[in-house]
Amino acid sequence: MVARRALVLGGTGMLAGVAAALLDDDWYVVLPSRRRPRIPATNGDNRRPHWVQADWSVPTALADSVKDALGGPADLLVAWVHREVRTGVLRAVAPLLADGAPVVEVHGSASANPVGGCPDPVLDSHATQQVVLGYVRHAGRTRWLTHREISDGVLEAVKRALAGKPSHVNQVGEFRPSITSGR
Repeated sequence: MVARRALVLGGTGMLAGVAAALLDDDWYVVLPSRRRPRIPATNGDNRRPHWVQADWSVPTALADSVKDALGGPADLLVAWVHREVRTGVLRAVAPLLADGAPVVEVHGSASANPVGGCPDPVLDSHATQQVVLGYVRHAGRTRWLTHREISDGVLEAVKRALAGKPSHVNQVGEFRPSITSGR
């Protein structure tokens, strides 16, 4: 039996926990990135993600490399790609997705705002969960989300996506840190 295939774009840094969780759940995970991932083998059986060296500025070449690594249509796409290249990269990999494969797009807080909302999903033929990463307020200060908090929030969106839930924007943390007057 062929494992379910996941394509995780930008999954070697803050999304490494997402890739590891998918591996733990018996997914075959392909990770295009600039650097080789440092995700430990899971379940003691030396399963690791399949790494593909990525150059986001050349989306068609990226898609060609990913296609070979996937070995078949991807059943899930999780993407955290800089907004400047997001549309080109996601459109380039779209033909690699299985019909009906859900998409999870991850955005930094600068990509969304309270008035304009989130950017429209790039792949409108796929149900898309969007995740907007914010900040955590604690003891009168704000801080960035930890890698664990990011992975947990994105994994919630992955669960929604795999359960066939309708497209949704998932906020992780608060939208923006408050600015205190007088500083």
